[in-house]
Amino acid sequence: MKAKKLILVTSESHPSHKAFVKVTEDLSTQLNLEKEIKIEDYTFLTDYGEKDEFGMPFLPQLFVQTDDGKIVPVLTQMPFNQKFQPDPEKGKEEAINKIKNIT
Repeated sequence: MKAKKLILVTSESHPSHKAFVKVTEDLSTQLNLEKEIKIEDYTFLTDYGEKDEFGMPFLPQLFVQTDDGKIVPVLTQMPFNQKFQPDPEKGKEEAINKIKNIT
């Protein structure tokens, strides 16, 4: 399977929104992948995303769609730096590792 498209499900009012958009745009350019941004699409999240301890999907989450149509979460929580701020570079590294290991 090969990665075909990045899908970001987010909310513009979420504190990590900008960090997730940056990761999505950087990965799209670096890996030459299509990108799609969905705003508050909870149906999509319910079907494909990670959920909290109460079974509720949360935002934002980044997915990759493979060439065979499979959708896999690659970044569901943005890592933080030592100052407890979102760290898009670490998030990008985490997503790249998951994309490279898709089976």
